[in-house]
Amino acid sequence: MRVSISLRAANVGRLSVLAVVGAAFLFALAWILFLAHGTAFGSAVDDPTSFYRTLLDGLYLSSLYFVVSAGFTLIFGLMRVVNMAYGSFFLLGGYIAMRLQRTFMSIGPDDSAPSVSTWANWVFPLLVAVACMAILGLIMQQFFLRWNQGQELRQALITIAISIILADQMLAHFGGVAKQIAWPGDLQDFMHVGGGVQYSNARLFVIGVALLVGLCLFLWLKRTRMGMIIRAGVDDQKMVAALGINVQWAFAVVFVVGSGLAALGGVMGGSQNSLAPGVDSNWLLYSLVVVIIGGMGSLQGAALGSLIFGLAGNFAPAYLPSNYTYYAIIVTFMVLAMVLAVRPYGFFGRPE
Repeated sequence: MRVSISLRAANVGRLSVLAVVGAAFLFALAWILFLAHGTAFGSAVDDPTSFYRTLLDGLYLSSLYFVVSAGFTLIFGLMRVVNMAYGSFFLLGGYIAMRLQRTFMSIGPDDSAPSVSTWANWVFPLLVAVACMAILGLIMQQFFLRWNQGQELRQALITIAISIILADQMLAHFGGVAKQIAWPGDLQDFMHVGGGVQYSNARLFVIGVALLVGLCLFLWLKRTRMGMIIRAGVDDQKMVAALGINVQWAFAVVFVVGSGLAALGGVMGGSQNSLAPGVDSNWLLYSLVVVIIGGMGSLQGAALGSLIFGLAGNFAPAYLPSNYTYYAIIVTFMVLAMVLAVRPYGFFGRPE
């Protein structure tokens, strides 16, 4: 009897939280569409062009979040390896591509950044940066993390130490001034996307890359033998090893792919924004938030978490009242709190 009363009370509490979150979402939607008169743009009905542009900016940011967090999902969410140096891989990959691009364009490290490059001077540094971070990730996994699987605290301390070493070396070799990677000339233009909006080709390119990365990872994990081994090894490593399968080799491949994705995000992020000390910590935090929202080890969760986090990060400063835009960062983490209140394991997560 007491058990049934407790279960009923728990269900009532869960439904109450769900109702509050649902009401908050409906109010936010109504505010953006009809009521946001004292904001920077006005409501979506009054100014649809600004609404479309904000939506596209949110999709762009979500795409960049997904490319970076997809690798973090593979390493942390799927393999349960606490890699606190992941943000350093993002920043170091961008720095490597930036230095190579300037070398190919005969620009010194202290000269002003180039405004435009060719496709060859952007793609080749990207491939080198991805390869370097993939190799570095493999070395870190084999020499520092392979022997302490399941020891999260020890892994966290080791990777924090590695991230500090990498941060000091990047500061020594690349300086503390923000630097940028030049996009190819074709991506510097704008495209008419409807609704009276001219939008950056570079940002549309990032959205396209994110879709391609998501499709490739989905097919790899769900439709290939390697993906089946990885998923089975995560669930029951001893049983898979007993079948004669080298699980450690599969895990090493996952670490290589995840580290390479960090570099890919670093190059695109450094091309659109800039590379500077401290960016690594920001992107580690963003990746953690995305994985927590979406659920540990879920690629679909990473996509949904990136979408929620990216849209919230763009719509909050645009549609909060003008005197309260400095609360925008709080809104994004309120979204995280509301998601966890409804789904403690994330949207696609599951209890251990």
